[in-house]
Amino acid sequence: MDKNQLHPHPVKSAIGRFILRILGNWSIEGRPPAVSKYVIIVAHHTSNWDFAVGMGVKLALGLKLQFFAKHSLFFWPLGVLMRGLGGVPIKRNESLNRVDASIEQIKKADEFVLVITPEGTRSKVERWKTGFYHIAKGAEIPIIPVAFDFKHRKAVFGNPLPITDNKEHDIKEMHRFFLPYQPRHPELGCNGPFRQS
Repeated sequence: MDKNQLHPHPVKSAIGRFILRILGNWSIEGRPPAVSKYVIIVAHHTSNWDFAVGMGVKLALGLKLQFFAKHSLFFWPLGVLMRGLGGVPIKRNESLNRVDASIEQIKKADEFVLVITPEGTRSKVERWKTGFYHIAKGAEIPIIPVAFDFKHRKAVFGNPLPITDNKEHDIKEMHRFFLPYQPRHPELGCNGPFRQS
């Protein structure tokens, strides 16, 4: 078992399974890779319920994850919970190059799993933000897709996605993985180059 796929804590694992059960008996398909560093992309991000499902999966599997969230969410006492769950506060209007800073942080760490929603918002967008792609390429770590399928109530871990010298092609293929899975609000999903179904 790799460093980020922890032995689930009995209480936390039970809480995670309880969360998934009360959300509609969600199941988990596939598992994270046996490597210590990678980026997880979760799509389509169309609802606050995505966070609840994600926390259920994290706790049930005993995963050690980090995610970026708006700094305004880190007020007391919610901030304590957010940091405990792996939250990293960010100010979106800062001029800091977050891609370079993330690459540096990942390279220094013994283990690091970053979770990102490529849309960057729950609202309708036409294109993904590609910071996750540049982070993974710069840090030389894999990108793992995770889809939340609200139609069949399952969280799906995919295989590592290819990273080549053709970003547009890579991003298109990453979108392809998510096409079969239905988000909470399908009309808000971003299918990139593919026509909405």
